[in-house]
Amino acid sequence: MTTSTDVVKVTDETFASEVLESEFPVLVDFTADWCPPCRMLAPVLADVAEEQRGRLKVVTLDVDANPVTQAAYGVLSMPTLIVFQAGEPVKSLVGARPKRRLLQELEEWCAD
Repeated sequence: MTTSTDVVKVTDETFASEVLESEFPVLVDFTADWCPPCRMLAPVLADVAEEQRGRLKVVTLDVDANPVTQAAYGVLSMPTLIVFQAGEPVKSLVGARPKRRLLQELEEWCAD
């Protein structure tokens, strides 16, 4: 399910098809409703998803509703961002950050 912001919500059931089998690198936002920094990061991720369409897929996973995937990747802090490429986690970032810094940290996957 894609929202108007290009950020796809994934679940334990859809994680493999949406993330692990993606032809593009995927930025997964492990988030929770009770997490203020997660809410601050949401509009940043929406902007990144729109700007990087066709290069980087951005998805979000609610850890409270999807504990299997959270446990599988050892995610303990929210927000945690993990970049997956060819089905493997290749970069992990913990905590909210401004858009400019996030794009710098994702430069390898966001190059024109």
